[in-house]
Amino acid sequence: MDKVADIGRDIGAYIRHQRSSAKISLRQLSKLAGVSNPYLSQIERGVRKPSAEILQQIAKGLRISAEALYVQAGILDLAPAGEVSNAIRADTELSERQKRVLLDVYESFRRENAPESSTEKTSPGTDSGVATGGGKNAGAASTNQS
Repeated sequence: MDKVADIGRDIGAYIRHQRSSAKISLRQLSKLAGVSNPYLSQIERGVRKPSAEILQQIAKGLRISAEALYVQAGILDLAPAGEVSNAIRADTELSERQKRVLLDVYESFRRENAPESSTEKTSPGTDSGVATGGGKNAGAASTNQS
C-alpha cells in the first residue's frame, strides 16, 4: 500500500515540476487540462492518484507526452532506451511531433550501432530510410537533408 502512495506523490511532484518549468500556474493548468483546481492541487500534493484519462488531460495541458506521465505514474513500463529517451520525452520545449522524430532518429542510430547479430534482420540493400534502419548510411543521409 505504501508503494501506491509513493507513486501518487512521485507523479504529483513530477506534474508540479513540469508545470513550474513551463511557467504555468495551478489555475492555468486546471483550465487547460479541464480538471478542477482543488483536484489538481491534491494530485500535485500526492493526496490523489489520477487515472490514465486525467493524466492524459494534464499532459495535454502541459504540452508533454502522456507516455511520460504514464511511466511516472507506474501505468506504463519505461522503454529500455535509457536516459536520452527519458530526457527527450521530458523536454517541455519540444512538441510531441519533435519528440517522436528525435526518438525515431535516436533509435535508428542505436539499431545501426547494435551488434551484428541484431542487425542481420534488416537487408543491407534496402533504401527505406531511418524508420527501418536500412543500410549503414540511411540515418546519416536523413539527417543531412534538413
